[in-house]
Amino acid sequence: MRAGPDTGGGAVRVAAAVLFAVPAVLALCGPLWAGEPGPRGTSFTLGGGHWLGTDFVGRDVWRLVLLGGRPVLLTALAATALTYAVALPLALAAALTHRTWLEELLMRPLDVLLAVPSLLLILLVSAVTAPGPVGLALLVALVNIPDAARIVRAAAAEAASRPAVEALRMQGETWWRTAVGYVGRASARTLAADMGVRLTGVLYLVSTAAFLGVGVAPDAADWAVMVDRNRTGLFLQPWAVVVPALLIVALTMGGNVLFDAVRDRRPAKDGRHR
Repeated sequence: MRAGPDTGGGAVRVAAAVLFAVPAVLALCGPLWAGEPGPRGTSFTLGGGHWLGTDFVGRDVWRLVLLGGRPVLLTALAATALTYAVALPLALAAALTHRTWLEELLMRPLDVLLAVPSLLLILLVSAVTAPGPVGLALLVALVNIPDAARIVRAAAAEAASRPAVEALRMQGETWWRTAVGYVGRASARTLAADMGVRLTGVLYLVSTAAFLGVGVAPDAADWAVMVDRNRTGLFLQPWAVVVPALLIVALTMGGNVLFDAVRDRRPAKDGRHR
């Protein structure tokens, strides 16, 4: 009996895509729409006026919203990509090796790093040096590598123990084809689930670091900085806090739900997706 279309799953995917796309598009394209600042950086642009009012120093809130998302999103995406660029090779090498000493050499240093709280390590490093956006992305990636590597290794170890992997070895297949072509593909669902959670955690870390003044200037056009700088006047001018905070929440929630929805979209027996 043929199953009907999964309208519920499709609705979730659409809702997740919209929830993620609105802040993402605003972050990426906002600087193109912001226009040039007027005298003392206060005026906004399309039609003039201050649609969301001004912040505590008189800058246009809507213009700051348009300018403030790109640093958050690009730093988080760069940190996530760097995390997996390091964690995936380490985890696959540890899962496929038959040498216990090599596996210990690859994974045990990560366990030591995992014991240090992420935000504490970022604050300690920032106390010694002042990292910019690139430095913040590297720091956030560094603190996420151990956890990502452990999760990927656990999924890859199960796939690596299958008879198919031994058959590929006996056929003389390359390490790349065995590790990526078979083990990596077999672990793809776990990896997709971890990516959604990882991106949410990275966005949280990047926003929290910016909120604490790490990696950004105190007066930067940044959503997290806007929340920090304007929170004392929340009841007088709520838009300067509420709008950037909601955009960060929508970005994190939408990204996580979108990854889950895409992961659950499995091929059906008749060749269609469900």
